[in-house]
Amino acid sequence: GKVLKEGVAEDSGNHDKIAGLLRFATTNTNSATQNVSLADYLSRMQPGQDKIYYISADSHNAAKASPHLEVFRKKNIEVLLLSDPIDEWVTGYLREFEGKTFVDVGRGQLDLGDTTDGDADATEKLAEQHKDLLERIKNILADDVKDVRVTHRLIESPACLVVDEYDMGKQMRRIMEASGQSLPESKPIFEINPEHTLLKRLEAEHDPSRFGD
Repeated sequence: GKVLKEGVAEDSGNHDKIAGLLRFATTNTNSATQNVSLADYLSRMQPGQDKIYYISADSHNAAKASPHLEVFRKKNIEVLLLSDPIDEWVTGYLREFEGKTFVDVGRGQLDLGDTTDGDADATEKLAEQHKDLLERIKNILADDVKDVRVTHRLIESPACLVVDEYDMGKQMRRIMEASGQSLPESKPIFEINPEHTLLKRLEAEHDPSRFGD
């Protein structure tokens, strides 16, 4: 339970033992029941996978429905679904388990290790092909986001927001603000899937070859 999770941070001498006792809900089941151990997770890792992936959200359903999981479903990579308010704080201390580091799928540039199959190169090409669209969106959202970029996280959704690598997550920010602490402004990164119909339509509407000069 939640009290046991606190032990990862509070009892450094037994950190590894406590980590082995923790249980999580994951994308491997449709249940919100937290009954999957980290050892269970490691036993189901895909060839080439070298990280333990997780996502934090306000509820289990929100985590399960997140667009950030689309590429993981495509590649059949299991993701821990974290929905307890304490979870984001705990993951700050739960940095690795049996040599596998923890990665928040909604933070920073997505690294899928050896399971990418050229995703990074494809993303770079798409960014070059759609640089004008990226620039337009950046100009429109300049006051609201830190950056706009192409992503390979998304398969079915047109866009998503991610937290920058070193920025505080939403749950932790809420906890800190509730305790009365003043925090610096933090803007998310807006990632797009330029192959989605909505983005193609947006790009075409600004294409002079379609509407004339």
